[in-house]
Amino acid sequence: MSEFSRMPKSYRVRTELESLLAELHEGDQLPSERDLAVRCGVARETVRQALRELLVEGRIRRKGRGTVVSRPKMVQPLSLRSYTEGALKFGRTPGRLLVSWTDIPADADLARDLAVAPGDLVMHLERVLLADGERIGLESTWMPLPRFAFLRDTYDPSTSLYTATRGSGVVYVSATERIETMLASPREAALLECTTALPMLLLHRRSIDAEGIPIERVRSLYRGDRIAFQATLRDY
Repeated sequence: MSEFSRMPKSYRVRTELESLLAELHEGDQLPSERDLAVRCGVARETVRQALRELLVEGRIRRKGRGTVVSRPKMVQPLSLRSYTEGALKFGRTPGRLLVSWTDIPADADLARDLAVAPGDLVMHLERVLLADGERIGLESTWMPLPRFAFLRDTYDPSTSLYTATRGSGVVYVSATERIETMLASPREAALLECTTALPMLLLHRRSIDAEGIPIERVRSLYRGDRIAFQATLRDY
């Protein structure tokens, strides 16, 4: 018995798939589950599980009835700059689809974050984030209405909100951001064209200006198979 055949079945399949992916390029099709099962000498369910893991990792994607090699994840820097700038830096074409744009009364938590009174109206903008036309994120932004009501007449929601806000003279000085993992709700999964079993990256951000006045609260939900985040850390 060879050393390879003595390995755990799941490890044998993953090793074989890693070797296969190293020889393929973006868009190349993988062999069928049946062919991979024969190739590795395991049951199709063992192959299916390994493929599910690679799907979650963003290494492969479904295309029709087959599976192809996916493009690398987009790496988004954690910074005060906009999603648009990060996508362009990575060589991707950013875009946004408007889901809703409404004015809502602030609850206690939102009022605290935006330094308004509970019940005051705030602007709520929800959009799907795109990279080369592919849905990778769902972003909700809340901003004090009196300060940013002008955006109703001047802003195109398919473009960068950060750029439009900064262009009005608002200076972003700092932001507090928290990142965690979660699963999408059925509504969120439908908007992102994925399943509720796909791991998501959830970002909460609160930005303030040079006077310490809150600008926005943002909740961004990203597909874990399509994007990664990167931070540069310095010890001063």
